[in-house]
Amino acid sequence: MIIPARFNGPPGSGNGGWSAGAFAGATGHDGGVAEVTLRQPPPLDTPLTVDAGEVRDHDGLLIAQVRTVDEVPEAVPPVDVETARTAAAAYPGLVDHPFPGCYVCGPERADGLRIFPGRLADGRTAAPFTAPADVDPATVWAALDCPGGWAVIAPGRPYVLGRMAAVVDALPAPGDECVATGVAVGGEGRKALVRTSLYGPDGRLLGRARATWIALPGA
Repeated sequence: MIIPARFNGPPGSGNGGWSAGAFAGATGHDGGVAEVTLRQPPPLDTPLTVDAGEVRDHDGLLIAQVRTVDEVPEAVPPVDVETARTAAAAYPGLVDHPFPGCYVCGPERADGLRIFPGRLADGRTAAPFTAPADVDPATVWAALDCPGGWAVIAPGRPYVLGRMAAVVDALPAPGDECVATGVAVGGEGRKALVRTSLYGPDGRLLGRARATWIALPGA
């Protein structure tokens, strides 16, 4: 498998959520709750081998591990789309973003998902999300990624995804205006624990995830 360059997160590597979703599908773990642990930044436009729940590059370097887990992530409560739009208007990444070219939440990506999670008064994040024409399970994983990160990202303290367990209940239709929500639920040291959910235009729960984000060294 190959992660196309357009699905980047930090410069030169794949967006964590999209890559994790692609790895879950490639390893046959896209039913139920799949947990993906990223061992290296996912390389772009690079052939990767997938075997027995492990993703490796051409040199044999372990990129990710995938397994099925029993614990279903708890959903983050939804908000209406107008509340999500108001939150997104105050998205901190519009003025200070560690990776402004991120496919999911980067303001410089006119061709990205443009999910801009802003903070609500209770600490949750929320953002509207319009499903693209080529929506697939990896798209839902991507939409479940950055809304969790922005529950902990702060100026001068960037985080990247380390582990993510997600279940995709249903795919939105192309053009559907959905709402993504996220919340921080704990952490210690450089690790932050978050949960995220994605809701369809009718309020139906489309997917939910729990994730561990890692603060970059020196941050």
